[in-house]
Amino acid sequence: MLTKRIIPCLDVANGDVVKGVEFRNHLKVGSIIELSERYNSEGADELVFYDIKASTTNSLVSKKWIKEVAKNISIPFCVAGGISSIDDAREVLNSGADKVSINSPAIEDPMLIKKLSKEFGSQCVVVGIDTFKNKNNYVVYAKTGSEKTKYETDLETIKWLNIVQEMGAGEIVLNCMNSDGKRSGFDLTQILKLQHYIEVPFIASGGAGSSDDFVDLFKKTYASGGLAASIFHKNIIDIPELKNHLKLKNINVRNT
Repeated sequence: MLTKRIIPCLDVANGDVVKGVEFRNHLKVGSIIELSERYNSEGADELVFYDIKASTTNSLVSKKWIKEVAKNISIPFCVAGGISSIDDAREVLNSGADKVSINSPAIEDPMLIKKLSKEFGSQCVVVGIDTFKNKNNYVVYAKTGSEKTKYETDLETIKWLNIVQEMGAGEIVLNCMNSDGKRSGFDLTQILKLQHYIEVPFIASGGAGSSDDFVDLFKKTYASGGLAASIFHKNIIDIPELKNHLKLKNINVRNT
């Protein structure tokens, strides 16, 4: 049985880790290096870094802190932020990241997914999808790092899931915007609907507030990982405690 992954998410802006609610009102919560070292020592399975300003300003995530993170942790990590070409991805990977994640640049140019997958292998290419329930439809948003640039695309989430997989995405992160930062539980209704259209490993993100939220996610969906931010950043729960709770519920996780 494959182990389920616990993945802290670090949103980065101007060199600091920040966190908002429903992708708005971001506040500083800590240091990139200090938090990544802490999660590494606590037994996180992976880390995901989103430079939430990069794609909104048409810039590339800073390689300086990527190199520092790579020197200081031993677990895999994924980086997103303005990666819009093979050269961009190569710079990020050569700086020490294990995977690159693309979101808005992929919406603007879906062929980018295919190009990156061909160049680096699909196992290195993650597509983040910021999905929002609008009335009875699930739609994709782009440039969500800033309230000023965020906009609703004309893509329905199911349609976009099919496209990114056809293009060679090796993994998908479902960022459920309606539940982001609320700590009221993962959006199981949305995940259960969308997972039927996903054939690659996927990570669920948005809404985790307790250990039981992860139990519900892993018991009720096919998610291979649970991604969360504020509950870890604010010490609401620590990773060893979470993993012990999951083991008691017969959910297979790596030891801390």
